[in-house]
Amino acid sequence: MKNLTLLLVFFTCFGFSQDKENDKEQLLAAKKANDLVYEANALMDENNFISAEKEYRKAISKQPSSVAGTYNLGNSYFKKGNYEEALYRQQQAAKNATEKSQKHKAFHNIGNILMKNKQCKDAVEAYKNALRNDPTDDETRYNLGLAKECAEQQKDDQPDENQDKDKDKQDENKDQDNQDKDNQDQDNKENKDDPGDQDKKEGDDKKDEDKPKEEKEDKNQEQKPQPGKLSPQQIKNLLEAMNNQEQKVQEKMNADKQKGVKVQTEKDW
Repeated sequence: MKNLTLLLVFFTCFGFSQDKENDKEQLLAAKKANDLVYEANALMDENNFISAEKEYRKAISKQPSSVAGTYNLGNSYFKKGNYEEALYRQQQAAKNATEKSQKHKAFHNIGNILMKNKQCKDAVEAYKNALRNDPTDDETRYNLGLAKECAEQQKDDQPDENQDKDKDKQDENKDQDNQDKDNQDQDNKENKDDPGDQDKKEGDDKKDEDKPKEEKEDKNQEQKPQPGKLSPQQIKNLLEAMNNQEQKVQEKMNADKQKGVKVQTEKDW
């Protein structure tokens, strides 16, 4: 029993010393990370972004849960316009934060980055999370109002985008209709026999068939006199000429008769 008690005391002391050693290592890592963040901040003040980024990354490797390292690195990316990396680092800071003040700052910056990316609807949610951790921040509340207006504007613009798509589709269908029409016109042009002209020709033939045979023959004779035959008009003209000639002959004969008759005249002796 005595040995068991001594054994328990030994393990208790050993465990306590081990925990103490771990705490000491964590404190040293945190101190080293904070020193690296401090150096990185100084480099950023000198606009030495490349060196500052390197120091921030060292701080994060020393203490992955370091909120200051990821938060400040995210801010440096934001200043350089690298919004994708800035968003990633601020999201890390919000996740690792244990204090409300830290969460508030991270979510506030997340909202600012989303607004830069025109993601207004997501920015509204980020600002709301920031206010949940610090309802007294007027700057966050003001930014939330701007984000809401932006989200509503984007929502109103959405039907216009759909209308543009519908218009493009209508124009595409119109172009297809014009193409089909051109193809149809080309087919009609290549067709040698026009159905409309053929129908007209058949109608004229049928109309001629319905006329009496004699009428058609007279019509054809008037239009085209046959060789060796006189047309009715020519016969008429010939008869008139013969009558005129006969009348002249008769008049001449009558004149000769009158000439042969003796005429009694008075003498002068």
